[in-house]
Amino acid sequence: MTHLDSFAFASIPTSYTRLIAQELGMQASDLPKLLRETHLTVEELLDEGTRLNAHQQIRVIENALRLAEDDKLGVRIGRRLTPAAHGPLGYLACSSPNLLSAIEAFQAFLPTRISFVRLDRYIDHDHLIVRAILDAKMNPEVSRFMAEICALTLLSCAEFIIGRPAHEVDTFFVHKDPGPAAGYADHIPGRVFFSSGELFVRVPMTLCEVANASASNESYALVREQCEIMLANLPEKSNTCWRKIEIMMISSPAGQLTEDSAAAALFISKRTLARRLKREGTGFREIRDRILARQAGNYLKDRHLSIESVATLLGYHDGASFRRAFKRWYGITPDQYRRAKGG
Repeated sequence: MTHLDSFAFASIPTSYTRLIAQELGMQASDLPKLLRETHLTVEELLDEGTRLNAHQQIRVIENALRLAEDDKLGVRIGRRLTPAAHGPLGYLACSSPNLLSAIEAFQAFLPTRISFVRLDRYIDHDHLIVRAILDAKMNPEVSRFMAEICALTLLSCAEFIIGRPAHEVDTFFVHKDPGPAAGYADHIPGRVFFSSGELFVRVPMTLCEVANASASNESYALVREQCEIMLANLPEKSNTCWRKIEIMMISSPAGQLTEDSAAAALFISKRTLARRLKREGTGFREIRDRILARQAGNYLKDRHLSIESVATLLGYHDGASFRRAFKRWYGITPDQYRRAKGG
């Protein structure tokens, strides 16, 4: 998602703004102050069907910071953003097999909750690095607020999955140390670093693999499907590079489109394609996996198709390779997914 695209359409639920209002102790008569310069009415805010765009959500945060005059507001809001506060995405994380699957779910489906934040992850030796990228122009105070709630959201998810505070997770902020008044020591269990070049958390891989005692294969499969539908129904911008690649993949035999051929079709180099996709918060393999995962889930609903047949339809040479890929996508095996669907 590009900077302009993140501002262009409304996808952010009003529940986050209502949560801010509740934390500020507002009454209905106070809400216009929070909605100042957003062009939203109180009635729209209270309507579950209303969605905010990035500009409106950032304006709400600016208003909240001005009204609160509290250096701890980001932390106060962040500690309320438990997995349950994120709707279907939060339920998907809660039912994930482990923390790694939960983080993958947040990365894949965060656009269904907020349009101007995206996650990126990679493995560095024996740690998982999870970066949060803010794809919108904002003042330093809002940037710090967003950094705090991003970090606390991930830490809250980790605590739910492993059943205790994640003391092993290191948090790196771009902003300078705000001092003890910010309350970090009370709500961030691990080490905290400031003036970093990027906003990220560093999670030991051993922690990522701890089994979630609350995991539910059936719930995970069902809620993931719901998140897939929500993601597919987001307003699409056909001028984005990722959307063009997605259309090409859907129009080609499953798994057959290569990065080289996609770049050639767009009259750009493979390196330029990779750079553009990275700017939009994704990559060629991620797009391919997302499409294959969606197609696999649809095929498995047909109980007349064997798992080997589904593997062949998706371009896999053998069922074992498909099973490994499916487990990586969904956190469960194709057989478990099919049983959860009643197939």
